[in-house]
Amino acid sequence: MKYESMVEIIKDGEIVIPMYLYKLYPSLGISLESFIFLMYLRSKGDMIEFDIEKLSKTFGIDNKTIMKFVGELEVSKLIEIKLIKSDKGVMKEFISLDGLYAKLGLNMTNNVVKEINDNKDDVESIFRVLEKEIGKQLSPMEIEIVKGWKASNYNDDLIKEAIREAVINNAVTLRYIDKILYTWYSKGITTIEEVEKSRKSFREHKKKEEKKVEIFDNDEWLEGNEDN
Repeated sequence: MKYESMVEIIKDGEIVIPMYLYKLYPSLGISLESFIFLMYLRSKGDMIEFDIEKLSKTFGIDNKTIMKFVGELEVSKLIEIKLIKSDKGVMKEFISLDGLYAKLGLNMTNNVVKEINDNKDDVESIFRVLEKEIGKQLSPMEIEIVKGWKASNYNDDLIKEAIREAVINNAVTLRYIDKILYTWYSKGITTIEEVEKSRKSFREHKKKEEKKVEIFDNDEWLEGNEDN
């Protein structure tokens, strides 16, 4: 495919590659040139008349190269050449893109299933951590509480960190963990880094307060000595 011809086709807006198709490209097992040719066919509809001369002229390449693209796409089951009779009874060849859309649909379905399974694994992972720390199997109500945390967009790392803090404070109950999460949420804390920053700030504040109390106690001790 001539570079100049390809640039002109893209400039004319005849080839538009949606992001979901661009992401699908590596899994198709075809060359970049064949992919661009496929995207051109897609821009022309679901059924395109198989006119080699016209396609050759559009892309500025010979008929042999067009047939090479068509052959690669057929082998990959992305297109199919179909003979269709016109209203006048004339048989013509058309390029069907049903294979592309079938593969696209399967890819989207697999991604949805993967996302569901990933989320399921994340929730079950939190269940296992909780059951280990609590020392018993979660009740149906407790399971719903954990699902509620997920639905409230608390990320898994934050939930596990709240469980860890509950363990440190020797108060591993869902009510206490829920309180920790709500406290972080009310402060706008959404990451582990922000949790650590908040803890550091609290420790520094507590240290200053303790220092003030210590100074105050020393002053009282001095005053007491002066009275004596």
